Amino acid sequence: MAGSTTAERGERQRESSGPPPVRRLRRRHLRVIVILGLALVFLGIPTVWLFYGSDWLRAEHVSVSGTRVLTPDQVEAAADVPLGKPLISVDTDAIETRLRQKLPRIDSVDVVRSWPHGIDLKVVERTPVLMVQKAGKFVEVDDEGVRFATVSEAPKGVPALELTLSRSSSAAASLRRFGEARLVREAVGVARAVPAAVARDTRTVKVRSYDDISLELRDGRTVAWGSSEKGAAKARTLTALMKASPGARYFDVSVPTAPASSGS
Repeated sequence: MAGSTTAERGERQRESSGPPPVRRLRRRHLRVIVILGLALVFLGIPTVWLFYGSDWLRAEHVSVSGTRVLTPDQVEAAADVPLGKPLISVDTDAIETRLRQKLPRIDSVDVVRSWPHGIDLKVVERTPVLMVQKAGKFVEVDDEGVRFATVSEAPKGVPALELTLSRSSSAAASLRRFGEARLVREAVGVARAVPAAVARDTRTVKVRSYDDISLELRDGRTVAWGSSEKGAAKARTLTALMKASPGARYFDVSVPTAPASSGS
């Protein structure tokens, strides 16, 4: 009995020798962390040098796509890409801001790093839906009512916008209430809603007030459209009315449920 007790005490002493298991695990984890940290340091230094210090990944050329009126050279000059700098450090947001400020014709632009040496500028230009004649030139207006460019020649197939807002008290009241910018957007809404066949023949969109917008077609016919509200219904009504009265010179769809036509 005594011998057995002595043996058990010896076994317990052997088990208790050395650091506890939890402490050994902590030391092992610490060694692993230190090794991983050193590996990351030695791997990270070449990586940082590759992106920022070497000549392998630097901005060397610019490519431009998507232009219609603008030229690639104009876009590249306005972008002012810092050639020669590390490609990763090129500020693509700053390039986009410069392009929008310098070239209002640009509706959107995607600035993309093209590894290993390029910057790609993917441009979408604004499309005029109306134009305003001013001092012998033409101001282009896009589908959001933004006046984005002044050109010396009228763009083909784009109707002229006439704002005749000061010829009556109702027009003046409409201008005070809505403002010129809002009335321009209303005209844009009408131009976008007009049926394609009629849009091709539209010469002028006239705005007298918010609810008095009309179209003058190239062959002398006139369409009283009213406001820009219910544009789809007015477009369907106008198409049907023109088919029913092919010889008419005047069409009124300002109230699409009660259209009218006259003249011959």
